[in-house]
Amino acid sequence: MNPERPSPENFLELIHRQRRGRLKLYLGSSAGVGKTYAMLVEGNRLREQGVDVVIGYVEPHDRPETIAQIGKLEIVPPLTVTHSGITLKELDLDAVLRRKPFIVLVDELAHTNAPGLRHAKRYEDVEALREAGIHVISTLNIQHLESLYGVVEESTGVRVQERIPDNIVATADQIMNIDLEAEDLIARLQDGKIYPRQVVDSALQNFFTTRNLTQLREITLNEIAQFLDRRQRQGDANGEKVKVLGKVMVALSSRGPDPAILLRTTSRLAANLNAPWYAVYVRTKRESGSRLDSETHRILSQTLDLAQKMGGSIVLLENRNVLQALGAFARNNAVTHLVLGRPNWHPGLQWLRPSLVEALIRDLPDVSIVVSRR
Repeated sequence: MNPERPSPENFLELIHRQRRGRLKLYLGSSAGVGKTYAMLVEGNRLREQGVDVVIGYVEPHDRPETIAQIGKLEIVPPLTVTHSGITLKELDLDAVLRRKPFIVLVDELAHTNAPGLRHAKRYEDVEALREAGIHVISTLNIQHLESLYGVVEESTGVRVQERIPDNIVATADQIMNIDLEAEDLIARLQDGKIYPRQVVDSALQNFFTTRNLTQLREITLNEIAQFLDRRQRQGDANGEKVKVLGKVMVALSSRGPDPAILLRTTSRLAANLNAPWYAVYVRTKRESGSRLDSETHRILSQTLDLAQKMGGSIVLLENRNVLQALGAFARNNAVTHLVLGRPNWHPGLQWLRPSLVEALIRDLPDVSIVVSRR
């Protein structure tokens, strides 16, 4: 763990500057590194200072050291929900709103709520708390970031089901890295400090391998570095104007490369540049209205919804000439980076007409063209 981690007082200073609730995240590379423990330690320190802090939801996973850190913290009783014959415990959003503490601790930000609750995801509950002026301290594993889905799968072979939009994390006022080397994390697992002993062998053979944990740790450290870099570019806490390094757009199509990969590439690029980004879809006459088959229409709708969740601005253009529409939008909006999917080459036909990529390179000489590798 980082010995130079800012004290709870730093978060209190941030809190007093804004009416909307602040968000502090304890970010880790994997389960078991100590995120929940660290969150509870801070909660107890704040309580000892006279701060009105409560536990909205905590998942101790039967870990004695974590349970011990709950200490004297007030707990807002969780909501009990029965689904498919299984009893589940969830954050009681309405109860926390009624209680209206100064700070609430909410574990596992990427959690999917039980069906029938007001929100499908816990991060949506947290947003509601922040809108009500309640400050939140929460926890998150790096693999749950939406834009890292492909990176995590490629690095570890794991397909993460629960994912959170990057723009939620981008609004965090503090992100604390709970760092633990792979060897130490495996030792904790073998000692039964993460999961029950009966599942340890299975975990060691699947997710908790030295390679996977090392890869995730490297991804986490890189994310933290980029987060700090973006914060530095934004200036100090006295309200200095945010410095952006351009504008990014991605050209979407109803056919072609995997749109989710394009969006993640764009989101990552925009985050690195501290820049806004646009998801642009040009609808031609051939793709208007009922001419799109139901499956293509479904995929396109999901793509635009994902772009919005990842923090992009949706732009729908109608033009029979895709090149003309994309070029005009890029120039009119001072776009500096354009992300495109790799074109489907047709051997023997390239010489007949240039690809869209080649045409845009000629049409937008001052724009950096980024061609996604997939």
